[in-house]
Amino acid sequence: MLTLDSIRNIKLYQSKKGYRFSVDSLLLFSFVKPGHAKKVCDLGAGSGIIGLLLAKESPHLMVYLVELQKGLYENCLKNIKINGLMERVYALNEDIRDIARGKVVKGLEANTFDIVVSNPPFRRPGTGKISPEDERAIARHEIAVELRDVLQASSRLLKNGGRLYIIYLPERIVEIFEGLKDFGLEAKRLRFVHSRLNEPAKMVLIEAAKGRRPGVIVERPFIVYNTDGTYTEEMNSILKEQ
Repeated sequence: MLTLDSIRNIKLYQSKKGYRFSVDSLLLFSFVKPGHAKKVCDLGAGSGIIGLLLAKESPHLMVYLVELQKGLYENCLKNIKINGLMERVYALNEDIRDIARGKVVKGLEANTFDIVVSNPPFRRPGTGKISPEDERAIARHEIAVELRDVLQASSRLLKNGGRLYIIYLPERIVEIFEGLKDFGLEAKRLRFVHSRLNEPAKMVLIEAAKGRRPGVIVERPFIVYNTDGTYTEEMNSILKEQ
């Protein structure tokens, strides 16, 4: 069973009991700087929220939504259609691991993307609570795809100088940096996400570039909630189209 929801300037079909997008997807969308990019790939697209928001915001973008799970892939197809983006957004039911290993897929040719975005599974099996719903479990835990698969696939798809945008757990940041270097990517911009001021970071947003020299900028923290539990002004600006 699906629900039809609205966020910013898009509508989104989502599974009522399966995987549903979280604030992580919105934070990642807001972190991306499309600039003059023309071709974007969303690896592990879920229902397509990040790619669809980027396509709506930047009419010059061609967006490819890559999703392994058949039900979520079918939601992507519905969401592309309901948002009138059939000419610029495409969904592909593909495995990120296959792309990482060199599988040739029409539309996903190597070295052709300006931007790759990914909100990948970030918990190892055996850590945290495993969802009884398969969609949620696969989306959140490294059951079907691991971090290195995402990084390797991203490096393969990106042009030299192309950018990867990813959101991940701060406690695994060393692992991320090591993986980026292994696949020819360099972290260029970081932003830590905190639930509230003076609390430890819950997530980290990372921009990395393919084939570029080392050198990273750490931006000011992103704070989600005010002390009274309401959203901060910056969080509200992401939730609502300006």
